[in-house]
Amino acid sequence: MTLRILPPPGAPRRLAAAQLSNSVGDGAYYVCSALYFTRVVGLSPAQIGLGLTLAWAVGSVAGVPLGALADRRGPRGTSVLLALATAASVASFLFIRSFGPFLLAACLYATAQCGLAAARQALLAGLVAPGQRTGVLAHLQSMLNAGLALGAAVGGLALSAGTERAYLAVFVMDAVSFLACAAVLLRLPAVAPVAVRRAGEPRLAVLRDRPYAVVTLLNAVLLLRMPLLSLAIPLWIVERTHAPGWLVSALFVLNTVAVMLFQVRMARPVNDLGTARTAVWRSGLVMAASCVVFALSALPGSAPLAAAALVVGAVLQVVAEMRQSAGSWQISFSLAPAEKIGQYQGFFGTGVPIARTLGPLLLTSLLLLWGIPGWLLLAGVLLAASWAMGPAVRWADRAGAAGGRDARERTAVRVS
Repeated sequence: MTLRILPPPGAPRRLAAAQLSNSVGDGAYYVCSALYFTRVVGLSPAQIGLGLTLAWAVGSVAGVPLGALADRRGPRGTSVLLALATAASVASFLFIRSFGPFLLAACLYATAQCGLAAARQALLAGLVAPGQRTGVLAHLQSMLNAGLALGAAVGGLALSAGTERAYLAVFVMDAVSFLACAAVLLRLPAVAPVAVRRAGEPRLAVLRDRPYAVVTLLNAVLLLRMPLLSLAIPLWIVERTHAPGWLVSALFVLNTVAVMLFQVRMARPVNDLGTARTAVWRSGLVMAASCVVFALSALPGSAPLAAAALVVGAVLQVVAEMRQSAGSWQISFSLAPAEKIGQYQGFFGTGVPIARTLGPLLLTSLLLLWGIPGWLLLAGVLLAASWAMGPAVRWADRAGAAGGRDARERTAVRVS
């Protein structure tokens, strides 16, 4: 298992170490944050929901200029500063006891997180040859899931204790984990700034790249799988099926372990735009099948039959997730100009906060109110989005070639 999770020695392995360090803290944070904000900070669930929605909306907008900053100033230094900013924002939660400061700290946290994701992608692009990036990202995703699982276990201990001190310890651990992430990133080779603005070109050129915007939008639709797993399926199990409630935790563990063990293997065949388009299309087929199987779990019958359907649906869902992840990573890098990786990754990364912001309301309304027809409609939407990714990528590739993006295929690693 170690060989599958760990990337090759050198820069890829240090990037993985940085990913692991902050994901452990994040895993504990995700488990405990809601109860911390209600029981310790004293906020209502409505205030938490509103604050986080606004924060991720701000973060999604900030990701593009912060990615562009990484292009202009160098991705390593920018990544380190944003990791430190994330640590500071998490630490600030320890001293907040009202909604206004909470909203400000949450906006800073989301902004730093979105910017850090874009800057780290630019750093990876500068240290890893194009043909190896998807494979390295698969290793990083495996490390991410391993860290989240370990952090969630630590967070579970804090929840069982249920004391203010235990919750505070989790937030301190998360802040320290980002300090460790910054320290690891600082040990990587520096990547020279590469952003070059042509005469008359806008500062944020990605905002005028319509084909890339369409690709990003389609990817955001496919990322609805994120709130599907974390919110919609747990509610579906409890409210619409006869399956036992403990299956919610079991399916989450199944997903986490599967990605940790098999993401690298699933990403191995994806090495260019053609294989990436195929991976995304096949992921749509499998995801549509999983939606149908999840829908069947609500049919009248015994609890074991419902549980079996949910497990099969979850297996199909995680296979689709791993294929879609590998394909989208390759697409996002291959379509981005080499000198604008940061801002393009920042823009592509907006799909994550969009899915997290709009997905919960959309999916709960669609699935819990409509039931089985809602699952079938969702299957159709995801299938259509995965199919449309093919022509959208070809359009973006043609537009990029016409615009002189040939430099994006360079294999030289730009290290100063």
